[in-house]
Amino acid sequence: MSEFCRLVLQCRPGFEKEAAAEITDRAAEVGVYGYCQLKPHDGYVLFTCQQDGDARVVVDKVDFRSLIFVRQWTACGDLQVLDANDRIGQLSEVLDGYPECVELWVEQPDTTEGRELGTFCRKFGSALAQHMRKKGKLSKRKEARNTRLQLFVLSGSEIYVGIAPVNNSAPWLMGIPRLKFPKQAPSRSTLKLEEAWHWFIPSAKWDERIPLGGSAVDLGAAPGGWTWQLVNRSMFVTAVDNGPMNDDLMESGQVIHAEEDAYQFVPDKTVDLMVCDVVEKPIRTAALASDWLLNGYCREAIFNLKLPMKQRYQETVGCLNLISDRMTEAGVAYELRTKQLYHDREEVTCSLRLL
Repeated sequence: MSEFCRLVLQCRPGFEKEAAAEITDRAAEVGVYGYCQLKPHDGYVLFTCQQDGDARVVVDKVDFRSLIFVRQWTACGDLQVLDANDRIGQLSEVLDGYPECVELWVEQPDTTEGRELGTFCRKFGSALAQHMRKKGKLSKRKEARNTRLQLFVLSGSEIYVGIAPVNNSAPWLMGIPRLKFPKQAPSRSTLKLEEAWHWFIPSAKWDERIPLGGSAVDLGAAPGGWTWQLVNRSMFVTAVDNGPMNDDLMESGQVIHAEEDAYQFVPDKTVDLMVCDVVEKPIRTAALASDWLLNGYCREAIFNLKLPMKQRYQETVGCLNLISDRMTEAGVAYELRTKQLYHDREEVTCSLRLL
C-alpha cells in the first residue's frame, strides 16, 4: 500500500472541477504536486500526490478553513477492497501502521447513492470503533488528540482509510452541520445564514459579532429568510428590497422595510452587520461588500456570490482578489473567508470584517 499518497476531498455534487482546481493550487503552495481524478456529480475528488506521505503534508500545512469548495478532506492510501466476511479483520491489519487517533468517523459521498450507505456506515463505524479501542488505537491520550481516523465508504467493500487533523478539518461529519429548518422562517434560504455563522464565527464570539440587540441591514431581503435569523438574534434590521416582506417579521417591531435598490441603499449610521443574498453578477456584489466596509457602513458583512455556469473557480478567485486588493490599497486590516455551504447552490458565501 502506498502510504498517505492521496487526498479524498468531499464537495458539493457538480462542483468536482472547482474542488480539483482549488486543491491543485493550494497543494502547490506548500510544495506538493499531483493529479486529480473525478467524475461529475460524484461528490468527491481524488488527488494523488507524486510522493508518498505528501497527503499528510497538505492536511498539516494548508489551512482547511481557507478552502472554498472542499467540505472535508482525508489523507489516505490506496483504495481498500474488502471481503464482506472479514472487513474489520482486514482493516485492522491496515491500521496497524497508522498513528493513534482520538476518534473514528465513517463518511460517504453526499449523493443519492451515498446516502443509501448511511446505515451501513453507522453500524460498521460503531463495530470498528469498539475493535480499535480494544487494540489501543483509539485513545484520549495527548498524543492522539489531534488525529481523527476517517473512512470514506464507496460501497460495502470499497473503502478509503485515512486520517485528518481534528483542528484542521471540518468539525462536522462530511463537513455538513446538522441544522433544522425553523417552521416560522419565510424561506429555506434562512439556513444559509445560520450555516455561515457556524462556519465563520466561533461560538464564543457570537454575542460579540452577532450582538443581541445589535443593528443589521439585509440587502435583497424579501421575503425575509435572512432577516428572520437576525430577528431571532434580537437584532434590529433594515430590510432593503422592492419586494414584499413576510407579515410576521414586520409585526415583530424589529424590522424596517426600505423599498429601495439594494445596491443604492446607504444606512444612516454604522451597523454591526450587513448581509446580502441578492441575485446579481458576483463581481458587483464583491465591490458592494468592500464599499460597505471601507465607507464605514458596517463592521462586518456576510454575502453570497452567485456564480456563472462556467469558470466558477476562476470567477470566485477574481472576486476575492478584487476585495483583497481594495482592502489592501486602503491600508486596513481585514479578514476574508469564503465557503460553499451545504445549503448553497450555484454560489459561495463570504465573510468580510475589519480587524
